[in-house]
Amino acid sequence: MSIDFYAIGQRIQKKRKSQNKTQESLAEAISVTVGYVSQIERGITKINLETLSHIAEYLNCDITEFLSDTVKMSNNYLSEDFSSIIKKLNPKNRQILIEIAEVLQKNQ
Repeated sequence: MSIDFYAIGQRIQKKRKSQNKTQESLAEAISVTVGYVSQIERGITKINLETLSHIAEYLNCDITEFLSDTVKMSNNYLSEDFSSIIKKLNPKNRQILIEIAEVLQKNQ
């Protein structure tokens, strides 16, 4: 599975700017540095689901706005591996993953 972190970052930046919010205000709201927000928006760093969830909450949007069409599954991806990952997630992240899967399914 590969994730296009650059596309996610660009979507975050676009959403933030559309609301006339600064990187500084976003960083403060989600308790990270401005530099980290900049790295996320440029796709330099891999953002985790928890941080992405906080960003979506701050920007009053659904996390799927950032993730739609950004996750690519390879043909070699095994369902056992996926099941193993799902079992290790906490309930909140499991729900986020379900929402992501639903968006991916709708966009096929």
